[in-house]
Amino acid sequence: MTYDFLKGHGTENDFVLLPDHDGTVHGALAPARVRALCDRRAGIGGDGVLRVVRTAAYDVAREHVGPAEATWFMDYRNADGSASEMCGNGLRVFARHLIDAGLVDPARPIPVGTRDGVKTVTVEGDLLTVDMGAPRVLGGTVVAVDGRTWPALHVDMGNPHAVARVDSLDPDGPVGTLRQEPAYDREVYPAGVNVEFVVGCGDHHVAMRVHERGSGETRSCGTGACAVAVAAAIHDHHATVGATPTTDARYRVDVPGGTLGVTWTTTGRVLLSGPAVVVAAGTTDL
Repeated sequence: MTYDFLKGHGTENDFVLLPDHDGTVHGALAPARVRALCDRRAGIGGDGVLRVVRTAAYDVAREHVGPAEATWFMDYRNADGSASEMCGNGLRVFARHLIDAGLVDPARPIPVGTRDGVKTVTVEGDLLTVDMGAPRVLGGTVVAVDGRTWPALHVDMGNPHAVARVDSLDPDGPVGTLRQEPAYDREVYPAGVNVEFVVGCGDHHVAMRVHERGSGETRSCGTGACAVAVAAAIHDHHATVGATPTTDARYRVDVPGGTLGVTWTTTGRVLLSGPAVVVAAGTTDL
């Protein structure tokens, strides 16, 4: 069979979008199909797949959110075919598609269902901002590349992250190319983890690289940028583990694919802002 697809990205974290509004096209969305779509040589290419489905039409969606809470559900799959709780850059691309297709009103907040509950997107010009909810800071851990280890902070943004501060992000340096998954404590992260390496660039300004669980190194990671900003705020003494900032902690987070803005508010919410574009549409039989 053939079916429609779109291709979009947020700071070059790119996705294949599958409109399946009534849940009648892709069934369980087999991992093999996801891998074929994300294949950068034999497929369309992407860091993941976003199925666009109405919450009311998808049994899995209703395990996490109700149709009255969010009309639309983002069924997110990593490039290896595994399901993931959510994706910050993917949420913005998902919302951009809903706007472009006339399915939502961009002048109003846009609730989107995910496996981590409802996330709300707001639009201001070319920037989309996602309320990512409250982080959970779960203490220290350790990550390693080629035998070199770094202390890391365990931050859960609906999916798990280990954030390590390093001296350099240069691929020729200790972090390397990140082609291989960094080593981590599998008792702490039994389902795997996204690992972020971070350098300070100035006041409320950091840069990062990330190895994403199920996808490898990507050009950007929205939940990773949020975890990095939370860790930076704690590092800079704007907050302590188990507490929220005393003033809104606003960070610029540079990723290989661009720049994201993250604010950890005094109410404990994390807001992620950045661009999102849909760059192509077509049909495929992958």
